[in-house]
Amino acid sequence: MPLPVPAAVALAFVDAINRRSPEEIASLMTEDHVFIDSLGTRVTGRQQMRKGWQGYFSMVPDYSITVDETFAEGPVVVMLGAAQGTWASGNSLQPENNWQTPAAWRAVVRGPSIAEWRVYADNEPVRRIIARSSAALAAPPTNPAHDAP
Repeated sequence: MPLPVPAAVALAFVDAINRRSPEEIASLMTEDHVFIDSLGTRVTGRQQMRKGWQGYFSMVPDYSITVDETFAEGPVVVMLGAAQGTWASGNSLQPENNWQTPAAWRAVVRGPSIAEWRVYADNEPVRRIIARSSAALAAPPTNPAHDAP
């Protein structure tokens, strides 16, 4: 059985995210698109969100979404799965900066576009990595001569 049109639009949006293409993601948004993160912060506008995705992919260049289940009711699509990626610390991807967390997304579809994208995820794993990376970058350089026995 084919997917309902709103579900197909939402999954095309996920595919664009997984290709990490801000231009493609923006092309699937309404002009008045609203993004709501897991803390409830709202960002409105296609161009604002294109810039937001571009910035996010610079911080987490291998970010991806895995969708395990999809539910659609009218224009609303809910997807359950996981989000994962690696925090880029110092322009490199280190295995210890990799994270994965259960996540859900709620899309409101208007025609062939996403009018609203809401993320439900536990961002604590990412926050811990950022805090650890920031602390390491802020630590003063050590003198190996002082560490010698």
